[in-house]
Amino acid sequence: MKFRPLHDRIVVKRIDAEEKTAGGIIIPDTAKEKPQQGEVIAVGPGARNDQGQLVPLDVKAGDTVLFGKWSGTEVKIDGEDLLIMKESDIMGVLEQAAAQKKAA
Repeated sequence: MKFRPLHDRIVVKRIDAEEKTAGGIIIPDTAKEKPQQGEVIAVGPGARNDQGQLVPLDVKAGDTVLFGKWSGTEVKIDGEDLLIMKESDIMGVLEQAAAQKKAA
């Protein structure tokens, strides 16, 4: 990707929504809700505090994060639908997903 976010901004790719329910019912595209989970693709260097010092971000590329339903700005970069949001829009990092990736 040829995009580098600035300050405390983060580029997130949404995780695809489930195609079926647990009971096997196929969900049409019109009824799907946008997922509130995503994978961090790129992060900015961080924000500056009152003293002008750079404060690095808590998330890094590859983290699976949970964010609000209306968080971020949707953009299309290199044909991919991505979200650009501030670190404060992220509610948390899903640790279990990170542990499963390492095990695989």
